[in-house]
Amino acid sequence: MSENNLKSLIEAMLFSSEHPLTLEQIKTVLDNLNTQEIRKILEDLRLEYEAENRGMRIVEVAGGFQMVTAANFTPFIKKLYKQRRMERLSKPALETLAIIAYKQPVTKREIEALRNVDVSGMIKGLLEKELIRVAGRKKAPGNPKVYGTTRQFLEYFGLKSLEELPKIEGLAISKETTREEIDGRDASSSAQ
Repeated sequence: MSENNLKSLIEAMLFSSEHPLTLEQIKTVLDNLNTQEIRKILEDLRLEYEAENRGMRIVEVAGGFQMVTAANFTPFIKKLYKQRRMERLSKPALETLAIIAYKQPVTKREIEALRNVDVSGMIKGLLEKELIRVAGRKKAPGNPKVYGTTRQFLEYFGLKSLEELPKIEGLAISKETTREEIDGRDASSSAQ
């Protein structure tokens, strides 16, 4: 297949996919190309879209590549779809999700200790929206579930990875403490 046909095929795959496509997913279709060749084609397409000021862009998000509307056309697209309501998260759901994103893996009890309210409904809703997942169980009495974010979370917020989350001072120590507890190193103090 010629390079132009490969570009067109990858472009069609990106256009038809509602979620970001990973290099591995593209490779399964184009088994005669390696991931470096696929990445080069994607980069060439990305640069072409930008150079020609097309209405679409190719971006890397959530570990994959996706075709999106160029940012400068957002106001017009919003007008076109003003009847279509994007599902928004409530403030309590966003607060719960932020705690999970920054402190993951984290238990329901740890979230409730920070929010001072029952978060059962919030967790259920975030699980249904697939923004969070059960990431395992804490090595503590009762082996409570621990929660973490999903790839859908990254897509929802347009992030490549969790490293792109805004930095908030003081969370790194809390996150490490939580990880130690989950590894069981602090299980004795959790039991008290």
